[in-house]
Amino acid sequence: MPDLAPEDAKLVTLARATRARTRAAEGAAVRDNDGRTYAAGSVDLPSLKLSAIQVCVAMAFSSGSTGLEAVVRMSDATTLAVADRAVLDDFAGHEVPVHLI
Repeated sequence: MPDLAPEDAKLVTLARATRARTRAAEGAAVRDNDGRTYAAGSVDLPSLKLSAIQVCVAMAFSSGSTGLEAVVRMSDATTLAVADRAVLDDFAGHEVPVHLI
């Protein structure tokens, strides 16, 4: 695991716990501009497929957040999906740190 600030290490713990609890392919956690955290697992239903990052952004947005300070995604994948980069760019800007673990 990379050397992370304590606030980002908390996101790792949340993402890991969410992924394990839900048995999802991915777990993610984000911290918004107000310091609130959101954690989610990926959704894989016949009628709805969302990455863990997409779920976290939707949760933050629907709670009134205006942006993100940091993102952690736990997955077997080593790269960030184009759709995840797009949603992060739309909501948080290209400069938001994303930790892929």
